[in-house]
Amino acid sequence: MLELNRIHCGDNCDLLGKMPRECVDLVVTSPPYDDLRTYGGHSWDFFGVAWHLKRVLKPGGVIVWVVADATKDGSETGSSMEQALHFKRLGLNLLDTMIWNKPPAGANGNNDAYPQSAEFMFVVTKGKPKTSNRLADRRNAWAGTSTQTTSGGRSPKYGAASKERQEIPEFGLRTNVWDMDKSREGNEHPAPFPFDLARDHIATWSNPGDLVLDPFSGSGTTAKAAKELGRRFLGLEINPEYCAIAERRIAQQVLELEAV
Repeated sequence: MLELNRIHCGDNCDLLGKMPRECVDLVVTSPPYDDLRTYGGHSWDFFGVAWHLKRVLKPGGVIVWVVADATKDGSETGSSMEQALHFKRLGLNLLDTMIWNKPPAGANGNNDAYPQSAEFMFVVTKGKPKTSNRLADRRNAWAGTSTQTTSGGRSPKYGAASKERQEIPEFGLRTNVWDMDKSREGNEHPAPFPFDLARDHIATWSNPGDLVLDPFSGSGTTAKAAKELGRRFLGLEINPEYCAIAERRIAQQVLELEAV
């Protein structure tokens, strides 16, 4: 087993092969999108990574796969959808196709299309997710008023389901479209995803003490968020330059993790 709570520099398939079966609670990662960036000229094996992730994921574990497509010859590649479907072919469940909306709008992939501002966040599970701490921070426009609901009881006179009034809370569940800025937080990586994105997925799909893995660790955003939330973590990254960035970011935190 790889040493926990650190970034390991090397090929992710080689490193994943050193991990035992069913040891990871949650994967939060963003792989390279097609060939939009070279990331130091390193290549990667999607099919190998997907197979290993299924192997190391615990029953009830979750993979959050943040990805988008390149546009070539006027057409999006569709590789993101193909990856989601491959996870299903491996026997995993596609629990949710979430959207990360990145205001303001990004560059045009195609001059005949609208400016792009969204990426997919595929939530893939090994069976029913064992943890689902859904976030409720969407302010309700009708908070404080009441609505009529149908209870499971029966009216003694008419035998029909009884009606009740229920007050609408101030906040409701967040939807599966997350509006998050692309803030770099001084990050030197060419394409970091937001710290809040990693943190909120970790808070949703894991509990303190769980093991969170990022096989494309980059600048260590997932590892940093996992550490802040009291989770154990593993980051895998092939580029030594990015490994050094991640180690510096994680070293800035002083939060102690629970013992393994």
